Amino acid sequence: MLVVGVAAASRPTGYASRATAYCSAFPIVNVPKEAWGFHGGQPITGATGSYTRGHGTINLSARTVSGIICQVDRVRNPPDRQIVLSVGHHLVDASHHAVMFGVPGNIMKIDVRVKSTTDPNCPVGTPGEATIFASYNNVHEDSVQFSFPAACNSHRHRYAGPDVVTNVPPN
Repeated sequence: MLVVGVAAASRPTGYASRATAYCSAFPIVNVPKEAWGFHGGQPITGATGSYTRGHGTINLSARTVSGIICQVDRVRNPPDRQIVLSVGHHLVDASHHAVMFGVPGNIMKIDVRVKSTTDPNCPVGTPGEATIFASYNNVHEDSVQFSFPAACNSHRHRYAGPDVVTNVPPN
């Protein structure tokens, strides 16, 4: 079982005018076997950074999925940009035999759509895709990648490395 979520980020002096909690509408959840979830990046405490987390349910035999995802970007000076993504109901792709970074794992691709936004360049309704990879066999090489059209290009991120924790159930 994987616990998905991170406490709200604290801010050093000078960041008090920015929002203090990102993705706060998303509770920390226990992800059961038939669910998916992830978090990527560290809570943002400095002048720049990016963070994401999401969770939902999946039915591999029916090829359906549900859930919600949040992503926050901080760049120097402009306001922070947070997008909330709804998950499309059709599972685009899933495999228990995927290989990324030279290691085996479970992968799922899902359609997403911007549900709410504080980024004026990334409007509500913009479609995209998320690819979530969960390595197995006691190897930690997980990743989460977002693809969006040009309007939301600043949210095209690939999270990988030790700050990424994912759960994608096997099919």
